[in-house]
Amino acid sequence: MGSIMITRFASCLALLMIMVTSAPAADITWGPWSKDLFDRAKASNKFVLLDLEAVWCHWCHVMAATTYKDPKVTDLIAARYIPVRVDQDANPELSARYGDWGWPATIVFAPDGTEIVKLPGYRSPEAMASLLQAIIDDPSPGPSAFTLPDVTPASAALLPAAKRAEMLAGWQEGYDKDNGGWGDVHRFLPADAMDLTLSRVADGDKAAETMARQTLDANLKLLDPVWGGVYQYSDKLDWSSPHYEKIMSYQASNMRQYAQGFARWQTPSYLAAADGIRRYLTGMMMSPDGAFYTSQDADLSLTVPGRDFYSKDDAGRRALGMPRIDRHVYARENGWVISGLAALYSATGDAAVLAEAERAHAWIVANRSLPGGGFSHDAGDRGGPFLGDSVAMGQASLDLYMATGNRQRLLTAIATGQFIVATFRLDAGGFVTTKTDVATVGAFAKPVVQFDEMAAATRFFNRLNRTSGKAEFRAAAEHGMRWLGSDVVTELPGYSAGVLLADAEVGIEPMHVTVVGAKQDAKALQLHRAALALPADYRRIDWWDVSEGPMDNPDVQYPPMETAAAFACSNRICSEPVSDAAQLAKTVARMLAIRKPAP
Repeated sequence: MGSIMITRFASCLALLMIMVTSAPAADITWGPWSKDLFDRAKASNKFVLLDLEAVWCHWCHVMAATTYKDPKVTDLIAARYIPVRVDQDANPELSARYGDWGWPATIVFAPDGTEIVKLPGYRSPEAMASLLQAIIDDPSPGPSAFTLPDVTPASAALLPAAKRAEMLAGWQEGYDKDNGGWGDVHRFLPADAMDLTLSRVADGDKAAETMARQTLDANLKLLDPVWGGVYQYSDKLDWSSPHYEKIMSYQASNMRQYAQGFARWQTPSYLAAADGIRRYLTGMMMSPDGAFYTSQDADLSLTVPGRDFYSKDDAGRRALGMPRIDRHVYARENGWVISGLAALYSATGDAAVLAEAERAHAWIVANRSLPGGGFSHDAGDRGGPFLGDSVAMGQASLDLYMATGNRQRLLTAIATGQFIVATFRLDAGGFVTTKTDVATVGAFAKPVVQFDEMAAATRFFNRLNRTSGKAEFRAAAEHGMRWLGSDVVTELPGYSAGVLLADAEVGIEPMHVTVVGAKQDAKALQLHRAALALPADYRRIDWWDVSEGPMDNPDVQYPPMETAAAFACSNRICSEPVSDAAQLAKTVARMLAIRKPAP
């Protein structure tokens, strides 16, 4: 009897052990990025594990469902880590700081905020468990935690000629002549590289024209033929393997650049591409109030990935469901879209497109404006304000001023520019992403200046100076350009296009057309439309209606006109008045030929 009881007890114990060892791992309790994060880490002697993800990111979802469900991983995290999960779209400061690591980005900090590891992309359960244990055994910072040295701004506001030539040669050498596009792995339409290419096309560079058209043609493979919109990138060099997430930065810049391509070459496929993106944005990504959401997921679910979902027609897709849409309404993303819609309106004259841009602008101004002229990111931000929101909305306001002649839009852009200078300017050089980081220790003791934002801010200030005539914005543009022109920044791979683009624009006047005539005058409207349709992104277009009082920037004195006319100007020298819209392009071309570099 006793032996039977012992055997039964042993069997029950073995069964209990099997049940315990096979029980599912406890879910990780992810916390937010908070002010007391590193205080808690010090008090508990734990590391901080930051999982920086994106709502639309396929591999973020895979990692959440596999790696962070693994028992070894969850046990190690529970024992020695404070886990923090952050949506990078909602947190521009963290996104700017760690964007080069891609999504998901895994960053591990010591309790004092020092970076130990920064890793890009998906990590398997085995690799993550090994990493977490290795950090516990030896928390010394690894090679991946390298931080760029401090930037010492250049002494001059423009690049030296030799440096400019060197960077241009590198940009041209990096172009893929076989497939179009730039880089060694992914294929997509990089905003700065394409803007630089189109700007050189405007200057008569035939090689740039070949590059621009080849890349725009190739990128058509990444457009969704059913719903419209553009996928993020192809992971094959021939553009044939899309990753299906639809992110607002790509929608906006692709729409803008295809509209500009159509304005220059009148290529029907470019107009179809721009209009298809607009159709997707207004049909699926527009809020009931007319503002725009943030992104759409690559996949319907982990079991229905994008390659299966997006291969179906409209009915087939809808029968399965709808990939998740991130319905946050951010000022930055809306600014990008407004500028894209303004470019499409310029190329087509479609009043409905302009109305969509105006409606989104009005909503963001009403709901995201900050005292002093800037913009918040969301309704309630973690930290902030952030540079990117004000730069994007400032540029959008300037674009709408040129698209409409509405001087209130220029005043909004001016106020936004002044807010940026007052809030984000660093005396040591550049403009910071934010001055109110939630964390202030370790890696966060030093504010982050992000390269793409700096190029965008510098270009915005230069354009605002050209249009408003305010010297403070010229000074801001030069301040930004000296940071971009530093030895550290100009040697960074992948950022040359933005630096070259800012340098080119700061160094020369934009195309400048002024229409003189009443806003209700049909001929003035026709001339304004003709000016907008000219294929130039770097431009200044004014519309002076005498009944509205003096011009905001009276750097050129126009004579009183009995009938509406347009003037093309360069170096404060203007053409004879043009009353025939068909002749305006020829007049502008003559004046552009006499442009001189800025002093």
